[in-house]
Amino acid sequence: MKKSFLVLFVIISLAGHLLAQVSDTLIYAQGKIVNAVTKEAVAGRISYQSLPYGNKVGMLSGSEYRFAMYDREKYSIIVEAPGFAQVKYMLDPASANPDRIVVQDIELGAPVSATKVVETAHTAGKEMTLDNLIFPIGKAKIDVNSYPELNSVVKMLQDNPNMVVQLEGHTDFKGDPKANMKLSQERVDAVKDYLLSKGVSKHRVRTKAYGGTMPLAHGDTEESHVMNRRVVLRILQN
Repeated sequence: MKKSFLVLFVIISLAGHLLAQVSDTLIYAQGKIVNAVTKEAVAGRISYQSLPYGNKVGMLSGSEYRFAMYDREKYSIIVEAPGFAQVKYMLDPASANPDRIVVQDIELGAPVSATKVVETAHTAGKEMTLDNLIFPIGKAKIDVNSYPELNSVVKMLQDNPNMVVQLEGHTDFKGDPKANMKLSQERVDAVKDYLLSKGVSKHRVRTKAYGGTMPLAHGDTEESHVMNRRVVLRILQN
């Protein structure tokens, strides 16, 4: 009887030791969700899944999140809250800090697509990513499929005659930083030229290039690079 008890004790001790080892090597994702303008906490719905197959999924709610990133896989995270744009991020365990935590605070801003202008308060400081703005890789020529998105921006400016906006260009961080900065400037210049061609005053559209200095995702994967290539429209005045 004593021998059986001893064996059971050893098994339980080993299991506990193994669980502790797993816990000690786990990486966690965590962050806060705030209003991009006021920096106040925003309660949202957070859904996440492992990449590339989504075999590990989860959902949380609140103004903060924390979850384990198993098997050192990358995870996508989507945050939604009423009255704000849906935000998507890719979290890479390689960017974890010494405490094995990937920290990613999330700022929620204006609705994502400029086609949703009727849902937007258009207050200064709000921003929207022009998700349907398409450029060939490494080029600054606007694809014709981008015109509906840009025409929505034109309408927004026409409906708000006091509005001043800033177009902010971002590339991925591959390649030469100077070339990326130049490309991001050329792209926002191309968007500005399109808006001006539709009658928008040049004094109402400013531009700023960031190149690859402000990535949303830090992984060296194509998914990360696609996420980082974007043009953001920021409302400066209205």
